[in-house]
Amino acid sequence: MPPKGLDYELLNENVKKVQYAVRGELYLRASELQKEGKKIIFTNVGNPHALGQKPLTFPRQVVALCQAPFLLDDPNVGLLFPADAIARAKHYLSLTSGGLGAYSDSRGVPGIRKEVAEFIERRDGYPSDPELIFLTDGASKGVMQMLNTIIRDAGDGILVPVPQYPLYSAAISLFGGSLVPYYLEETANWGLDVNDLRQSVAQARYKGITVRAMVIINPGNPTGQCLSEGNLREIIKFCYEENLVLLGDEVYQQNIYQDERPFISARKVLLDMGPPLSNEVQLVSFHTVSKGYWGECGQRGGYFEMTNIPPQTVDEIYKVASISLSPNVPAQIFMGLMVNPLKPGDISYDQFVRESKGILESLRRRARIMTDGFNSCRNVVCNFTEGAMYSFPQIRLPPKAIEAAKNAGKVPDVFYCLKLLEATGISTVPGSGFGQKEGVFHLRTTILPAEEDMPEIMSSFKKFNDDFMEQYEDHRGYSRM
Repeated sequence: MPPKGLDYELLNENVKKVQYAVRGELYLRASELQKEGKKIIFTNVGNPHALGQKPLTFPRQVVALCQAPFLLDDPNVGLLFPADAIARAKHYLSLTSGGLGAYSDSRGVPGIRKEVAEFIERRDGYPSDPELIFLTDGASKGVMQMLNTIIRDAGDGILVPVPQYPLYSAAISLFGGSLVPYYLEETANWGLDVNDLRQSVAQARYKGITVRAMVIINPGNPTGQCLSEGNLREIIKFCYEENLVLLGDEVYQQNIYQDERPFISARKVLLDMGPPLSNEVQLVSFHTVSKGYWGECGQRGGYFEMTNIPPQTVDEIYKVASISLSPNVPAQIFMGLMVNPLKPGDISYDQFVRESKGILESLRRRARIMTDGFNSCRNVVCNFTEGAMYSFPQIRLPPKAIEAAKNAGKVPDVFYCLKLLEATGISTVPGSGFGQKEGVFHLRTTILPAEEDMPEIMSSFKKFNDDFMEQYEDHRGYSRM
């Protein structure tokens, strides 16, 4: 009998090539263990509410009223909801054509795109055009939309930082392009050297690949570094010289845990540089409600803004967005609330500041607890998490452990992470899922577990790691760190 259309051998080869480590082998094993009754701490994905972060009160009140507008007609609504939440719900309902149950424009509600443009102007000091802002179902959907637009075939390359967030490698595979890696330097706190970029482009060209775009993740995922203004200027100059589109993944811009290197948007740096760069370099910037102190991952709210993209191309992107009819409308309201926050004097302002500051200050402390915890472990070294939501420690695996992994048919850091999961219930992602230099091994974990649980988690990790190193170190010939 001939194979049927959805039999494995007839599937799109690009689909088969896709790998996504964040929900890969480790996650599947963790899910199995959880079904068997083992307590699992899912630190594999930046999913704040799943690890106990409480939603912010005000945005949930506003969206609740938008979801159930009949509550606004109830004479007792003022007893249940503050006046500013009621006013804001009425404002967002007035911007929609038919409430949350109706499709919006395929780019998103015009009034909310205007609020996003005003937020960008306040942040960067330059006007932003709402017509060049598309609201999306999370930043991931926007990234995929842009990669799908750029990639024509395997001859088109996308420069991606390594270690990288596997959305990029997965989407590039899915759309049939070529990932061109540029390596971040771990010993320089995951810094970027423009000479390495030039080398990556030259190597790609030698293989017949045309590099068409460059991805930056700032603050970094999984590496947690914040790019300096100087670094961003070098990157923009490089994109100008090489005629590359710059894709700025800036979803962690609220997640900054030190004062020396604040977040600066690629757009601000580009426009500060002036002509010809400021009106020549093509830039697409991404943001989301899933990260920061919002952590509203399940709402799937995001946007991208285009700078120096030709009108004809914008029309094509709009056409493709229209195939999906409309981004998620409740998520668009979350985005509006994030970019147009409460102001001093608003009834709910003090509570909002107390909640958001509490989350960020706790994350800052957790970043320090985790970094210090990893650095106290044998054969483990970890850069401080300057931003984002992750630690990315290097695990210096003894030769016997690498041999044992090989015998088990596993990549060494997958072997280590599986042992960690079985022993402690801590579900992480092996560094090999993000890309790393040959012979170097890492794991990625979020800094999101509750602050009060963090010392116990780090103690559990340390005990496992000590036992693992004790088991696999050759004390005759392998020196300890």
